[in-house]
Amino acid sequence: MAIKVGDTIPNFTAKDTKGNDFDSQNLVGQKPLVIYFYPKDNTPGCTAQACSFRDQYEDFKDMGAEVIGISSDSTASHQKFANQYQLPFILLSDPDKKIRHLFGVPTDLLGLLPGRVTYVADKNGMVTMIFDSMKAVNHIPKALEAIKKLR
Repeated sequence: MAIKVGDTIPNFTAKDTKGNDFDSQNLVGQKPLVIYFYPKDNTPGCTAQACSFRDQYEDFKDMGAEVIGISSDSTASHQKFANQYQLPFILLSDPDKKIRHLFGVPTDLLGLLPGRVTYVADKNGMVTMIFDSMKAVNHIPKALEAIKKLR
């Protein structure tokens, strides 16, 4: 069952770029969140998306929000990706796609590609916006606009 606007972000755990355990309960309900699912590290669209989130990261932080990127890549891949592009936000590894399934992120291109979906949640953990588009750079202005509306 896919998450809808008005639902609460579910609890999940994953490994971050340093191999540390990340628990969503430490952030959900504490501050606004932008959680974005993307297909793969170091691909043109995903790199453009990550760099756009990086370039606007201070704007998100200034509004009290945290950005979290999730893909099925390994922590080692995420670490290399984050270092190469100086990504300041959290990247989580979802190798078994459990988190992707928990959120109900669809696949694209006849099920061949993991979907690209951004979720924005308010400081109570309630989803206020879902943006599903393979156009990578369109996610950042949509997420910023949604976070601004929460203020």
